[in-house]
Amino acid sequence: MSSLGSLKSQIFDREERKQQYQAHIRGLNAYDRHKKFVRDYVNFYGKERSVQANLPVKTDQDTLREGYRFIRTEEDDMDSSWEQRLVKRYYDKLFKEYCIADMTKYKSGKIGLRWRTEKEVISGKGQFICGNKHCDGTDGLASYEVNFSYFEAGENKQALVKLVTCERCADKLHYKKRKEKELMDRKEKEKLAKLANCESKRKRDQSGIDDDTDSEYKEREASTRKGKKASSSGGKHKDDDEDDENFDEFLQGMFP
Repeated sequence: MSSLGSLKSQIFDREERKQQYQAHIRGLNAYDRHKKFVRDYVNFYGKERSVQANLPVKTDQDTLREGYRFIRTEEDDMDSSWEQRLVKRYYDKLFKEYCIADMTKYKSGKIGLRWRTEKEVISGKGQFICGNKHCDGTDGLASYEVNFSYFEAGENKQALVKLVTCERCADKLHYKKRKEKELMDRKEKEKLAKLANCESKRKRDQSGIDDDTDSEYKEREASTRKGKKASSSGGKHKDDDEDDENFDEFLQGMFP
């Protein structure tokens, strides 16, 4: 009987406290009631925090990003860990005949490539629709074999893949190579023009030297001719004077 009485007493006390609490809550306005609920929540749940909440959580997407390889090797398949099994299961679902390209940074020569998914194969993306991720063109499509150079798992790798693009995206695909060729051609033209200018200047300088040499030679020749003429004229005058003196001497004996 005592146990039954104590049980009834506990139930009665609990119901009484509940009614008192409800009466107290009803007596508060909306703002005070909000503050009380927030304070009770912080006091009840804020003291003990779960340690598991602060630990980093590794999702399947993180596992795929870490272990994915553009082209898997036999060594990758030999790894039997659950992470590699998950990556291989995802890799086997991809279709590896044509690629999908991301040409957002095509001006810097950075073009990303990936394999197609089942949804893209069904829609024709990358084969009957331009393989550029941000282009849905269907006219002027052409298939290209691209030597894809990429950095993966700390190594530089290369793979020859197929990519279908429209004419506009094909220009983006070959943009950097075309610009490099134009730059090389421009430098070659500038080099040839510079060599031509140097050759022309050398010829002009050589022509000026030849003209100066000819002028000096002509002046020297003219001065030589003048000297010879002057000497011959002086000798003639001297001979005339001697002839006059001889003629006077000849006449002296003829007239007494």
